[in-house]
Amino acid sequence: MVEAERRVNADWAEHLGNNDFYPVPIKALLNVDDLLKRMSSFDADKASISENISAGEPAGIESEETTHFSVVDAEGSAVSITTTINGSYGNKEVDGGGGLLLNNEVDDFSAKPGVLNMFGLIGAEANAIKPGKRMLSSMTPTILEKKGALFMVVGTPGGSTIITSVFQVILNILEFNMTMQAAVSAARFHHKWKPDAIQASRDASTAETRATLKEMGHEIRERPPIGRVDAILMLSNGRLAGGPERRGNDAESVF
Repeated sequence: MVEAERRVNADWAEHLGNNDFYPVPIKALLNVDDLLKRMSSFDADKASISENISAGEPAGIESEETTHFSVVDAEGSAVSITTTINGSYGNKEVDGGGGLLLNNEVDDFSAKPGVLNMFGLIGAEANAIKPGKRMLSSMTPTILEKKGALFMVVGTPGGSTIITSVFQVILNILEFNMTMQAAVSAARFHHKWKPDAIQASRDASTAETRATLKEMGHEIRERPPIGRVDAILMLSNGRLAGGPERRGNDAESVF
């Protein structure tokens, strides 16, 4: 009982707060499989050391702000759409009649040169706020053709990581000859210029690769998994290979 309490309170310290202000991952925290994994280090004959116990990493939390879907129909027509209200609940206002949440896309402008936005991106005069002007966005819904025929449909949510996620998935197919599902499931990394560090999920590279990168002068900062890519590849036999994101709520599938 003590060891269960130790782990529960590590979660409490990291993940709990007022649900009106913070998206507490209640369902994920109560997932039975995850809870059993949390207890895998339990030893009935020896007390755990609290310093060695960290909060769990709840999976399956819905993206707060951006949605992407890729579609190919029976006739080969393709759609790649990314849509967003930017931050969690947008600007937290609802229009008077339709019940729609209004976005806070103004944050995607540069407030002034050198000032970070909510995603940590630095802007300049080119993206300054101006009436009637469209702001920058990282949204990258993509359709690729090969010899004039449909080849791939791909996109993802993920704020500033969208561009690098789509880039890496495409290269996984074209350069590393992965299947569509393997290309989407592969771990990803991200660099956004400043801060001068590689952001990478824990499984993005081996310890040997990380050591080599550090010797080359790279700083690596561990972060949660990047992106929730959905992609479709047209195979040479005319079939479609789906590549849904294992980090989301989708399941692997080939049609």
